[in-house]
Amino acid sequence: MPGCNDCPSDQIADNGSDPLFRRVLWFALIANFMMFIVEMVASRLGDSMSLQADALDFLGDSANYAISLFVVGSALLVRARAALFKGATMALFGIWVIGSAVHRAIVGSAPEPLMMSSIAVLALLVNVVVAVMLYRFRDGDSNRQSIWLCSRNDAIGNVAVMLAAAGVFASSSRWPDLFVAALIAGLNISAALQVVVRARSEIHSSQSNCEPDSTFPQKIGVG
Repeated sequence: MPGCNDCPSDQIADNGSDPLFRRVLWFALIANFMMFIVEMVASRLGDSMSLQADALDFLGDSANYAISLFVVGSALLVRARAALFKGATMALFGIWVIGSAVHRAIVGSAPEPLMMSSIAVLALLVNVVVAVMLYRFRDGDSNRQSIWLCSRNDAIGNVAVMLAAAGVFASSSRWPDLFVAALIAGLNISAALQVVVRARSEIHSSQSNCEPDSTFPQKIGVG
C-alpha cells in the first residue's frame, strides 16, 4: 500500500475468513442469546441477583459474538477498535451488576435455590459446549481474546451460581447470591480491563506502523 511503512500482514486480516470459525461464532451467538432470555425469566421468578448477573453476561456475550462476526477478517485496527468497545461494554455490565447487588442487599429477599441451581446447570452445559468449540480459536488479537475470556468467565460464573444456590439453601439467606453476583461482575470487569489494554496496544501499534510516510512523494495535480 503506498504510504504504509511495512504494515504487518496480520494488520490487514486474521484467518477469520475460516468458515468453521464463523459457524462457531454463529452457534455461540444464538446459544448465548437464548440463555439470556431463559436466565432473565428465571432470575425474576426465582428472585436471584446472581442469575440476573449471569443473564446480562449472556447478553453481553451475544453482542460480543455479533460484533466479532461483523469485523472478522477486517484490518487489525478495525478489530482492535471493536474489541475496545466490547471491553468498555463488559465493564459497564459489571458496574451495573455491582450497583444492583448493593441495592438488593438493602431491600432484597432470599432467592429460590432450586431455580438457581437448575438454571445454572443448564447454563453451564451450554457454556462448556461453546468454550470447547472456541478453545482452538483462543489465541490471536484482542478481539479473539475477548471471545475466549467471555466463554471462560461464563463457565466459572455458572459454577459459582450453583455454589450460591447451595449457600442460599443452607443459610436461607440472600448473601451467597449477592456475593456470587458481585464475583461475576468482578470477573467481567477484570476481563474488560485485559481486553481494553490489549486493544489500546494494538490500536497504537497499528497506527504507528501504518501512518503515512512523510517522505513518500505526493501527487501534484496538473491543471
